[in-house]
Amino acid sequence: MKQCSLALVFLFCATCSQAMDLVGMQAMALNNREVVQQYMTVLLQSEKEIVRAKGGYYPSVDLSYTSNVLDEDSLFEKKENSVALGKISWNLFAGFRDKYGLHSAEMLREVERYKLQGVRQDLQLNVALAYLAVFERRANRSVAESAFQALGKIYKDGESRFQVGLIGKNELLKFRVDYDNADITFKSADAGLQKSVNDLSRQVGSEISLADLDFADFDNLPPLADREQYIEKMLVERSEIKAMEAVIAATSAQAQAAKGGYYPRVDAVGSYRRYDDNFIVGNGSIDDEELRAQLVMSMNLYQGNNTEATVAKALLQARSQQYELQELKHGLVNELGNLFVDLQVNLDNVLVAKRSIEQAEENLRITQLKYDEGLQRESDLLDAITSLSRAQYNHVAVIRTVFTNHFRLTRMIGGF
Repeated sequence: MKQCSLALVFLFCATCSQAMDLVGMQAMALNNREVVQQYMTVLLQSEKEIVRAKGGYYPSVDLSYTSNVLDEDSLFEKKENSVALGKISWNLFAGFRDKYGLHSAEMLREVERYKLQGVRQDLQLNVALAYLAVFERRANRSVAESAFQALGKIYKDGESRFQVGLIGKNELLKFRVDYDNADITFKSADAGLQKSVNDLSRQVGSEISLADLDFADFDNLPPLADREQYIEKMLVERSEIKAMEAVIAATSAQAQAAKGGYYPRVDAVGSYRRYDDNFIVGNGSIDDEELRAQLVMSMNLYQGNNTEATVAKALLQARSQQYELQELKHGLVNELGNLFVDLQVNLDNVLVAKRSIEQAEENLRITQLKYDEGLQRESDLLDAITSLSRAQYNHVAVIRTVFTNHFRLTRMIGGF
C-alpha cells in the first residue's frame, strides 16, 4: 500500500510538472526570484527604523568613569582623582517630536510594503507576458512550419512537372526560392521559440521546457470589463498610489516633528556620583558620594532659522509630492483608458482575423485545384500560400495583443 501511495504521489507530481499554468508559474516566480527577497529585506529594515523611533519613549541609562590628573591639588580637587557616574534620564516632553517621528517611520514602513506589492505585481505581469511570448512564438512556428511543408510539397510536385515538361526552369526556380525562404523563416521561428522559453525560465527563476507548459490560459478570450469600475478600483488599490500617499503622510509627520524645535524640552534625570582622590575608585583616602534628582527644562531661543527652514522644507516637499501624486493618477487613468481602447479594437479584430483565415484557406483550395488542372499560374499558387500565412500571422498577432492588454489591465488594478 505504501508503494502504491508513493507511486500515485509521483504520478501526480509528474502530471503537475507537465501541465504548468500561468498561476503556477507566477507562484514559482514569487518564491524563486531574488528581487522579491531584496524588497522584503528593505521592508525588514523599515521595521527596525520603527523600533529606533520608539526609543524616544524609553529612558536612557548611562555609566561613565573618569580619571583626572592635575598639575597640583586645588581647593576642591586632588591632583589625582576619579569620578564614577551613573545617570538615568527620561524625556517627558519634546514638542511631540517622538510622536510624529514614530508616525513618520510607520508611514515609511507602509511605503516599503506597497513597493513590495508593486514588485510582486510587476513580476507576475512579466511572467504573464513571457508566457504569452512563448504562446505567440509557438503559434508562429506552427504557421511557418505549415507554410514550409506546403511549399515543400509544391516544390516536389514542380520537380515532377519540370521533368515531364509541364513547367519551365524559371518556374521551378521560383518555387525553390519561396521554399528556401520558408525554410529560413521556419528555422528562425523555431529559434525564437527556444529563446522565449529561456526568457520565461528567467522570469520564473526555474528551468522550464516547452513540454511543461499548459496553454489552456489562452483558450478563451478575456471579456471586456467596465472601464469606470476599473478606474475606481485602480485609484483605490494601486500600490504606487498608496505608496505615494504614505510618503506624503510621512513627510507631513516630519514637518510636525520639526516643529518640536519651537517648544521647550523637559527631562527627568536621576544620577549617582562618587568622587575619589585616586585613579581607582575605592582606593583613595577621600571619597564623596552624591545622589541627585533633577527636572531639567530647556528651550532653544535662536539657532539661525534652522527650525523654520526645516519645517518649511518639509511642507514644501509634501506639496511637491501632492503634485506628483496627481500627475501619477492622471497618467494611470490615461494609460488605463488607452488599454481599454486597444482591447476593444483587438477583440473586434479577432473576428476579422478568423474570417481572413477562412477566406485564405478557401482561396488556396480553389487556386490549388485550378493549378492542378493547368488553369492557374504558379505565381498565383504562391500568392495564395503567402496570403494564408499572412492571415494566420495576423490572427496570432491579434490574439497576442488582446492578452497583452488584458494582462496590463490586470496589473493596473493590482489584480494578479
